[in-house]
Amino acid sequence: MDSIERKYYDEFEHGLLRDMLRLCTSAGMLDGNLLQSEDIDGKWDEIAPEYLADVLRQMNEYPEVSFGWAGYIGMAVAEWWDQDWEKNSRNGYTVLYGKRGFDDMDDHIVEDVLGYTRGSLETKALAGIMFSCARMAMDRIRHEQVESQTEKAFHVIARSMRTMFRVGASMCLFKLGYSMQKLYS
Repeated sequence: MDSIERKYYDEFEHGLLRDMLRLCTSAGMLDGNLLQSEDIDGKWDEIAPEYLADVLRQMNEYPEVSFGWAGYIGMAVAEWWDQDWEKNSRNGYTVLYGKRGFDDMDDHIVEDVLGYTRGSLETKALAGIMFSCARMAMDRIRHEQVESQTEKAFHVIARSMRTMFRVGASMCLFKLGYSMQKLYS
């Protein structure tokens, strides 16, 4: 990948992240900042190849799921990070599968990792914001008029998934009480 292509993908991802942060902030799920950790971001690098392999088979039939579940994975990893990173950092991608494997990953994460009750207001709010962020990613890709089944399509999809993951992780950290602090004046 040359520097012009890398700049395009970086700008695409930055713009999508900025817009998702605004959306999540307006919904009360964030405070305008991306809360992050190198540990959490590194976990995405580890599990992304397996996730993308699962997702690319589902993309045409279930695009919102494909994007949205990356956000749920971010929430799960942030929860693991908060609980006991030394132990949880060893968790592999398939630990996130539900009873039916990939198909009910969202329910497993919400109920068994995050501890929410199915059908609760909080669960519905999470599903709503994940759907909205997923639609935003899909709309952005369509706006870019990226031809499907191309290398460019793969890269914008992968960057969008990473953005969803990072936003999901940030929402979980925000819910857990983490915030950005200015260290120097």
